[in-house]
Amino acid sequence: MLAKPSPRGNTKWWGTCAAGAGCKGPCDSPKADSPFNSIYNPKTYIQRGQELEVEWKRLNHPGGFVRLAIVPFNQSDSWDAFNNNVLKYTCYETNCGPSDPSFSDFGYLNGPGSSPCTTTVTVPKNIPDNTAVTLQWIWYGGGVYYAQPDTSFGEYYSCSDAIVSGGPFSDEKPVATFQGGDVTYPNSDVCKYWGSNKVGDCNFGDRYPTPVDGDLLSQSLEPCMRTPVTKGRPYGFESGSSNSTNASTAAPVSHSADGASSSPAPPQTKTVTTAAPAASESETESQSEPASDNVIPAPVYSSASEQPVNDNTSVVAPAASYSAVADYSVTDSASKCIPRPTTLY
Repeated sequence: MLAKPSPRGNTKWWGTCAAGAGCKGPCDSPKADSPFNSIYNPKTYIQRGQELEVEWKRLNHPGGFVRLAIVPFNQSDSWDAFNNNVLKYTCYETNCGPSDPSFSDFGYLNGPGSSPCTTTVTVPKNIPDNTAVTLQWIWYGGGVYYAQPDTSFGEYYSCSDAIVSGGPFSDEKPVATFQGGDVTYPNSDVCKYWGSNKVGDCNFGDRYPTPVDGDLLSQSLEPCMRTPVTKGRPYGFESGSSNSTNASTAAPVSHSADGASSSPAPPQTKTVTTAAPAASESETESQSEPASDNVIPAPVYSSASEQPVNDNTSVVAPAASYSAVADYSVTDSASKCIPRPTTLY
């Protein structure tokens, strides 16, 4: 889940928000339960145009995509608002990986390791001063559910609230970007992933697990799909990409009628949300190493402090107009009661 900026968290799921466990997003908790509402909770201030650092822990799970979106705080319970205000997609393992690259029980570079993963996202310039906003983080397309190399996780969601003040203002409408390159495919415009490259394909719809006392696996609907690991871009960024797949090429996992999962359960995990349509192609990757026509030497590192040098590639694609959905007029009580900041950090 999101580590920086500080996430909302929740109590029902011990801080995480997994679609397979019944947490359906778009945030880890609804805005009514956000610590942001408390006058005793310190507020975070960000500036327009600021490169905001975003961090999450790998938590022993390889692969997948991260999606980042920003909306006004008063729209943070709306999936439509987030889906229409996406800022960036990147790889889950953008600059992190397994603690022991030689461990191959679950496939090439799919071993355990909980080093921090980071990226940056630019705060939009069309947000007025003293506007409360919510950053959404989603992880999807991750794999190796409970040591099963051919399984994908469901989606995970996390949100962080802040106040925008200062920085250059303009009517510029941000477009969603994709930054490729991960531990398996550094210096590339693709990510390693399992199952689907599209937000929403692994949210389990309106299904919820039916927990049974003493049965850990019954607490989640995961895994989402059974499919070999592959590589590609997020849904909507596939034009020109030679290796992409989506739900049509992966087999969903059949779950029991009561909704309980029949597969092994995962350690802690993370998540993700939507993009725009495009044609896609698929290519299955070897579990031992990347396909021979794309073999890239894996970075050699063995601790959380040693990360690969990754000159990632950015791709820009049209996205829905930021101002088309986001309404930054101050109508929410939480926005009205925020004092003008005296310090920016």
